[in-house]
Amino acid sequence: MAPLDGIRVIDLSRVVSGPLCTMNLADMGADVVKIEEPGRGDESRAFGPPFLGGESPYYLSVNRNKRSCTVNLKRDAGKAILWRLLDTADVVVQNFRPGAMARLGLDYDAVAARHPRLIYCSISGFGDSGPDAVRPGYDLVVQGESGLMDLTGEADGPPTRIGTSIADLTAGVMAAQGITLALYARQTTGRGQHVKIAMLDAVASLLTYNAGNYFATGESPTRRGNDHPSVVPYQTLRAKDGWMNLAVANDSLWVRYCDAIERPDLRDDPRFATAPERVNHRDTLVPIIVALTAARTVQQWVDLLGAAGVPCGRIRNVAEVCTNPQLTERGKVVDRPHPTAGIVTMIGLPIELSDTPGRIQTAPPLLGEHTDDVLRDAGYTDDEIHTLRKDGAI
Repeated sequence: MAPLDGIRVIDLSRVVSGPLCTMNLADMGADVVKIEEPGRGDESRAFGPPFLGGESPYYLSVNRNKRSCTVNLKRDAGKAILWRLLDTADVVVQNFRPGAMARLGLDYDAVAARHPRLIYCSISGFGDSGPDAVRPGYDLVVQGESGLMDLTGEADGPPTRIGTSIADLTAGVMAAQGITLALYARQTTGRGQHVKIAMLDAVASLLTYNAGNYFATGESPTRRGNDHPSVVPYQTLRAKDGWMNLAVANDSLWVRYCDAIERPDLRDDPRFATAPERVNHRDTLVPIIVALTAARTVQQWVDLLGAAGVPCGRIRNVAEVCTNPQLTERGKVVDRPHPTAGIVTMIGLPIELSDTPGRIQTAPPLLGEHTDDVLRDAGYTDDEIHTLRKDGAI
């Protein structure tokens, strides 16, 4: 069995944060019913190019292991369908702007009144209270508002966006964690609860030591490129044939590094003997490290420092990561057949459980692929389904 076998999730979310959350739950065995607008579906279905058999890789990346059911929530009959689906659900997930679900009569209070054991997860950009509650929560905007972009980039360059949708993705992961915690709590209390995740809160929580440094000093950390504010050398460096990272994170590793490169003079120099001293003398030490690194190839450094137990690694592009034997040989890149896109290749499950592992059973669904099956499970007859489709409710 998988850990969430028997848990049913009604997924009203779209784009990234909510779909990633529900995919994580589906990977661990939950039956996730993705509710989509008839004729359009999750707007990420249109994000491209590229497209595979008419399907967007953007959409495909966060919607595996789900069933798609089209429901028009602007119709009374559509709302009635959703209410019936909630009768057998454990979790509902939505990432509309605060207030949108209340206008549909499907906010937490309304749902909890009828289904007190239901876990109701709301993902928003800025939360459901405070002066920014009504603002739309797009990843780029939240990356800027959270302080993340001001910390990213070269010291003399502009603020820089992280190369992935980190605000959406972090919120999705935390939403899955919150839902799992609420399901666990329900075993004791017998009640569901409202799980709230704001993208701003999720990313702000990642500031950790940056925020800690501000609280300690009153000074806001600034961009440092690929340098670390508190550890030296811990940065990106150019080798003879490409880029690499070097992470000498403590005094023991510093000794190993100096011994590996046969530089006892650096090891024994009091200016570099301790981590704080290496930070204080960064401007002297880093140019030395830069010059040393440029004398060998990346592979030579990986071999030399790897043998010495000093953390380092090459800078890989996405293609190199997706074909890296360290992932492929461990089953972390998987293929699944899709009705129109052919074989869909995906990054696999990052969480390994020895006794109750997750699984990737199905590729992301076509729009409305499972509508009839979901409605039959809810007790609708074929004649009723035909009428609902004729009336535009599905």
